[in-house]
Amino acid sequence: MPVEQFIRPTGRTTTGSLLSRAVARLLHLPPATRTVRVTRDLRVPMRDGVDLLADHYAPADGGRPPTLLVRNLYGWDLPIGFLYGRLYAERGYQVLVQRCRGTFGSGGTLDPWVHEAADGLDTVEWLNRQPWYSGEFATIGASYLGYVQWALLADPPPGHRGAVIQMGPHEYSQVAWPGGAFALDTMAGWASMLSHPKRGPLRDNLRQLREQRRLRTAYGQLPLAAACRRALGRDLPHLDAWLAHPGPDDPYWAASDHSRALGAGSAVPVLLQGNWYDAFLAQTLQQYTALRASGAAPRLTVGPWTHTAIGRWWPTFMADSLRRFDELFAGRRPSEAAEPSERSEAAEVAEPSELAEPVRLFVLGADRWRGFTAWPPPQAVEQRWYLHPHGGLALEPPTPGPPSRYRYDPADPTPAVGGAWTGPGAGPRDNRRLEARPDVLTFTSTPLAADLDAIGPVAVELYVRSSLPHTDFFARLCDVHPDGRSVNITDGLRRISTQGSAEVHRIRFELAPTACRFRAGHRIRLQISSGAHPRFARNPGTGEPTGSAARQAAAEQELHHRPDRPSVVVLSAVPS
Repeated sequence: MPVEQFIRPTGRTTTGSLLSRAVARLLHLPPATRTVRVTRDLRVPMRDGVDLLADHYAPADGGRPPTLLVRNLYGWDLPIGFLYGRLYAERGYQVLVQRCRGTFGSGGTLDPWVHEAADGLDTVEWLNRQPWYSGEFATIGASYLGYVQWALLADPPPGHRGAVIQMGPHEYSQVAWPGGAFALDTMAGWASMLSHPKRGPLRDNLRQLREQRRLRTAYGQLPLAAACRRALGRDLPHLDAWLAHPGPDDPYWAASDHSRALGAGSAVPVLLQGNWYDAFLAQTLQQYTALRASGAAPRLTVGPWTHTAIGRWWPTFMADSLRRFDELFAGRRPSEAAEPSERSEAAEVAEPSELAEPVRLFVLGADRWRGFTAWPPPQAVEQRWYLHPHGGLALEPPTPGPPSRYRYDPADPTPAVGGAWTGPGAGPRDNRRLEARPDVLTFTSTPLAADLDAIGPVAVELYVRSSLPHTDFFARLCDVHPDGRSVNITDGLRRISTQGSAEVHRIRFELAPTACRFRAGHRIRLQISSGAHPRFARNPGTGEPTGSAARQAAAEQELHHRPDRPSVVVLSAVPS
């Protein structure tokens, strides 16, 4: 039976619970204006007879304000129910927080992405039968909670007035196999979570931390899939399936692909929120450009944080989303004069919601938000920086010189230090210890005479040769400070197979886009290596599949940088 409870006010009748007030103050949120009524464990029937559980958060003063739909597989109370349910309901919206199949009491079997389109449509059909539903809804959510929104946008139902998609992929082959290498730590950690019964958010999170430690001891063993199973003492069917289907061309991944929504969803206003150090950033920007090409007018906000740093990005993203929802539902949401949120001096930097432009980007290095009319910025100009012999980097083409060489040994893999992933230590980090390794090359400019704003796509064009037919190349752009700190800005990896050819090959691949100000006196640095473990699974060098490889071979790598073989990093320069 559904259970109803009130989140009663503390102090004034226009405020939320004591916890909500503390969180609002800590995160500089707009103040609460409603007491909230919560009805838990509503049963929502699906077309195949399965019931999914949902909790309904609503202002206790009644009425039929617009509804926000949140579909998720990460819990029902903390943090999802609190952040998306309680906090938004306290600010005037109804919120339905639903648990996906096979999670936290919902029926059926948890099988990522397979049922999300149908289950989303069935949930909206159920909404239409509820007396409290006004006929209008929007969706919101991060990560997989963003992915399920793309599943719904592929065939948007009537009444769908908007979507706020926070770091949400629209397909999973790019997530699992970026650049052709397996995203080991991210996908193995997710597989362990999916393979365990759901008991409750706190217990599940503690168990997940323990299992991640065990998995990281397995990442250095062969065969990889078997080592992960031994570490956890159980089968990992999702991990086995993902490892067995490498790359976006494998038909296995078609079920996860909602690229059609990038055209079909053009009728629904979309706000995309991402982060420069988020593993899903490339897809967020692909979504923006595809929606624009379809004739839509999406909005885009990109902050400086990582995927899992929710305490850092939540205040900005929530304020941004509230502003958007208030625009979409103008006149249909009971409102009161909002008191200004309390801010510390450290929070005085302009928020993206205060900018008029549809594209709002946090510029790393400048440490401020900047508005643009589109992505990539139309005023961006391609700037080619050439790799020079002996570690130089300059706008002038290189002079003749010998290639740079290093040895990559998967038995002692180049470690992951910072970057855009979901593992510990993600984000910007000092790379000096990494750059001191013999398997990492660096190419560094002279100190800049003036600020350089690099805002837009980033790519490398490399002339390489390997002693092995199967290998990886990893490129990373860094900002070198006057005190010597080398801080990673963006990076990318490409797995290549040369069919046994020992010739020099030209390869081009994209790094994640960025927005960074390289200040006067700073230097630009490009790293070249052949891995970032365990962010990416090691390339064994033998051509064997990643999950079942039983042997490894070291690769002797060459990088050429001469006038007839000019290796470059391509930036997008924007006037300051």
